[in-house]
Amino acid sequence: MTTPQQITVIPLTADAFAPFGEVLEAVGTPDKLINQGLCGRFHDRATLDFQSGQAGISLFEAKPRSLPYELDMLERHPLGSQAFLPMTEHPFLVIVAPDDAGVPGTPVAFLTRPGQGINLARGTWHGVLTPLHAPGLFAVIDRIGPGDNLEEHWLAEPITISAPT
Repeated sequence: MTTPQQITVIPLTADAFAPFGEVLEAVGTPDKLINQGLCGRFHDRATLDFQSGQAGISLFEAKPRSLPYELDMLERHPLGSQAFLPMTEHPFLVIVAPDDAGVPGTPVAFLTRPGQGINLARGTWHGVLTPLHAPGLFAVIDRIGPGDNLEEHWLAEPITISAPT
C-alpha cells in the first residue's frame, strides 16, 4: 500500500466519521426535557464498548498543535472505545484510519466544530489528541483495567496534514 505524503482536513460530520465511531453533539430536538423543562437531554449518544475493565472518566491536558501538522504515529485501543469531550469551545483535529490487515490504512483528518466531541470505536486507528488552541483540556471516557490496551504504529514517512483551502 502506498501512503500519501499529504492529506487535507475535512469537516467532521456524523456520516463521514461513522466508520470510525460516533460524533457527539447536541443537534436537533432533545430526546426529552428534564429539570422542569429547562434542560434538553440528548440521551445515550455514545456506544461505550469495553472487552473487560470498566468505564472511567479522566481529564487530559494536551499541548496545542498547529496546521500543517506532521503525523508520524497512529495508535489504537483493542480493549475499549475512547470518547473525547473538549472542555473549551475550540475545534480540534481528529485523525483516524481504517485497519488494513493489522496496520493503519490511509488516514483521514477531520476538524471539529465548537460543541463536537467524538467517540472512537474500539480498535480504531487514530492520531494522538490534537488540540489546535490552548487550553487543550478534554474529558475522556475510556476503559480502565488490566491488559495491554495500546498498540502503536510508527509511519515509515510522516504525512503532512494541511488546512482546508
